[in-house]
Amino acid sequence: MSATQIILLIAGYFGILILISYFTGKEDSNDAFFKANKSAPWYLVAFGMIGASLSGVTFISVPGWIEASQFSYMQVVLGYIVGYLVIGTVLLPLYYKLNLTSIYSYLDERFGNYAYKTGASFFLISRVVGASFRLYLVANVLQIILFDELGVEFWQTVTITVALIWLYTFKSGIKTIIWTDSLQTLFMLIAVGVSIYYVSTDLGISGGNLLGYILDSDLSKTFFFDDFKSSNYFWKQFISGAFIAIVMTGLDQDMMQKNLTCKSLKDAQKNMFWFTIVLTVVNFIFLSLGLLLTVYAQQLGIDAHKDELFPLLAKNHLGVGIFIFFLIGLIAAAYSSADSALTALTTSFSIDILDIEKKYDKTKQITIRKRIHILISLLLILVIVAFKYIIKDESVISKLFVFAGYTYGPLLGLYSFGLFTKWQVKDKLVPMIAILSPILSYIISVNSTKWLGFEFGFFILILNGLLTFLGLILIRRK
Repeated sequence: MSATQIILLIAGYFGILILISYFTGKEDSNDAFFKANKSAPWYLVAFGMIGASLSGVTFISVPGWIEASQFSYMQVVLGYIVGYLVIGTVLLPLYYKLNLTSIYSYLDERFGNYAYKTGASFFLISRVVGASFRLYLVANVLQIILFDELGVEFWQTVTITVALIWLYTFKSGIKTIIWTDSLQTLFMLIAVGVSIYYVSTDLGISGGNLLGYILDSDLSKTFFFDDFKSSNYFWKQFISGAFIAIVMTGLDQDMMQKNLTCKSLKDAQKNMFWFTIVLTVVNFIFLSLGLLLTVYAQQLGIDAHKDELFPLLAKNHLGVGIFIFFLIGLIAAAYSSADSALTALTTSFSIDILDIEKKYDKTKQITIRKRIHILISLLLILVIVAFKYIIKDESVISKLFVFAGYTYGPLLGLYSFGLFTKWQVKDKLVPMIAILSPILSYIISVNSTKWLGFEFGFFILILNGLLTFLGLILIRRK
């Protein structure tokens, strides 16, 4: 497939997104940008959230994990189910009761302004880095398969990528994203389905025997109960998965902003119910694709591992058809996550940090929001380019979850303390607790094998949240 054909494919794809933006973005208001006027159909939100949750990281990293980790990631996914149950029954009723635009406004009502700003700041850090991780992975793949050949620098690839996201989200934000994410989720799932079909055919596996082949393979081992010290021990990953879901969905403005566009709490809860079921199945499908790709590479003696597995096989070994679907799926997965992240970051910074709803009239609010949208876009470009020199050989999804443990931990502690105690705290001391907790968690984590013979892995999130909770107890008002 020539460079010209790839460029035309990408241009056609974004042409569709911009066309959707044109029809859905006619209302240039903050109500449309932040909340889609609270009129989004729940089933559309649920379907679009699949793509936003998975992202380009899942599209590439999860299949690449199979060789080293087998299906152990499903232990985390099963934990998600518990986490989403908590979101649907505890957090969503709270957010709808308070009629929030930004979910961090709850911290202002519960504790005070310092806790509020601290919670919002940790989200901003978390999502800037998380969104940049995801976009870095996709931009790097596009660089390898296309832009290096054209002599385009990596920073230029990143700039073009983020500029295209800005272009179709700048006017109506979340109102547009609900529709574009649904389309992109569809493209991503089609790409995975087609890839599984062709790879299994090349391996001589018939459709009726495919599930049996996957389940019988040694690579599909899912449950690990042997070594509680190991990072893939079942209960460690299952419990971590529950808490990861709570913080990276329920305490994340990006994901909750979509839920808050539904017409009612009942619709938002239906959205979470179906989203949970579909996401669990889709993750199993991604792992199955990874198994097939790993077996394919091993049988043909192809040197492709981790995040390089799917891209290298798609480009060099599986034919033009699969490569086309790989590109479509990769771009769809990446942009369905990145566009909502850009909108959520703009929303949180505008409302939580700048207080635009309290300080300015509606016309001025729109002007400020548009400027913030541009500034966040530029920030993402800078962080992604910086990652080029930081990330070396580990799967990106692993780095993403470990980092999330440090940045979302204080949010977990704050919300747990707010929901499950009636204590008030010395508000001015909350930022100090939120900063010290990740530092202490890191010190414990890097020394845990030597001190305790225990590897924390994703469990670092729980440790961090617990330390924050204990710190808030120490600064409670008596």
